[in-house]
Amino acid sequence: MPPPTTAASLFRDVGLLPDGPAPWGRPVAARGPGVFVVELSSPLPAAPIELTRVGKWIERVPELRLDGVRPTSRALAARIASFWLPDQVVLYVGTATASLGRRIAALEATPLGDRRPHPGGHWLRTLDLPAGTRVWWASTEAVEEYEDALFSTFAEGVGGDTPSADDRLVLPFANLRRPTGERRASGLTGSLLPEPVTAAAPPTRVVDVPDGDAEGARGEPPQPRRARSTRPPRSTPTTARAGIGGGAASAPAASVRSGSPAPAATLTAAGAARMQAELDELIGGRRPEVIARIRAAKELGDLKENADYAAAREEQSFLEGRIQALEARLRHAVIADGPTPGPHADLGSIVTVETDGLTAEYTLVGSAEADLAAGRLSVASPVGRALLGTTVGDEVVVQTPRGPVGYRVTALA
Repeated sequence: MPPPTTAASLFRDVGLLPDGPAPWGRPVAARGPGVFVVELSSPLPAAPIELTRVGKWIERVPELRLDGVRPTSRALAARIASFWLPDQVVLYVGTATASLGRRIAALEATPLGDRRPHPGGHWLRTLDLPAGTRVWWASTEAVEEYEDALFSTFAEGVGGDTPSADDRLVLPFANLRRPTGERRASGLTGSLLPEPVTAAAPPTRVVDVPDGDAEGARGEPPQPRRARSTRPPRSTPTTARAGIGGGAASAPAASVRSGSPAPAATLTAAGAARMQAELDELIGGRRPEVIARIRAAKELGDLKENADYAAAREEQSFLEGRIQALEARLRHAVIADGPTPGPHADLGSIVTVETDGLTAEYTLVGSAEADLAAGRLSVASPVGRALLGTTVGDEVVVQTPRGPVGYRVTALA
């Protein structure tokens, strides 16, 4: 059986000179950016998971799920332990873009379930680490490039004979994803507490007073202050209506409390299907292509002076951003039913209008799927808001920067 892949050999194979080791839990005197590796002094046949910590983790995070259900401590511990590599000593590969010392200290100090100061590698916190556990580090500005190289070198050293719960992705025990976007299929979701919702700062108003015009600038006595009224302010009723010529009146807008979560976006069934198709294409087609380009570019030479590698990583960054945006929209979207049967335009209706002698056809959709070039008009836009609730023959007038523009509804589907 080949010897385990050590942290020192990982750094050597990617061309970095490591510092350390330092005992895990002790301060690390490194201030710049770089990469670091946490390793055991020798392999352990089983994961030293502390069941009490796992139980407290489940109690602290109500949203934690394992395969979609609330787990027991033993079930969660068994699932995490199934990713243990008994013949390896490397537990975690991490990065720091500012200070290695602060990042390692933050990793050690973050309780299970917390997002602050740093939740990366929180599976390490499930372990009762033995004496001799240590951390190595190396300073570099190209942190993502060398992190990816360390993962690739580790996977090559492990080979295919080491048992793993996820045969598709070989990572150190406490790493859950690669910088290229590939994630470990652990079945564990909601493992961190949600981000706290902070109240929005009240609006401020700055008034510029010309020099010499401030109160008391000319030597006059200050004006007496008026006593603040204790009477409650008078409420002014407001009304709103949607559409013109047969459109139903809308209810007054509900007040939004400071700090309340933003409402979920409304999607039509067709819009949700389009987003899901795009997401499937990005995950199943584009992402593997970009990952293959990154791997091929890494073989061309120095990561710092590799233009192909930099271009592929930049494309991968945009791709992952789009994937995350689509996943968030679909996760929180409210899927609207088809247009309500009847003579009035509704969300999902296809409205044909005539303006200035020209005919245009619009599909009324939510703002998340609006695309004017494709004929999808948001009901939050001035024109879409005016057309919502109209019937065939109605005429609406919309105020635009160029002046009022009239639209006449000629067909509705």
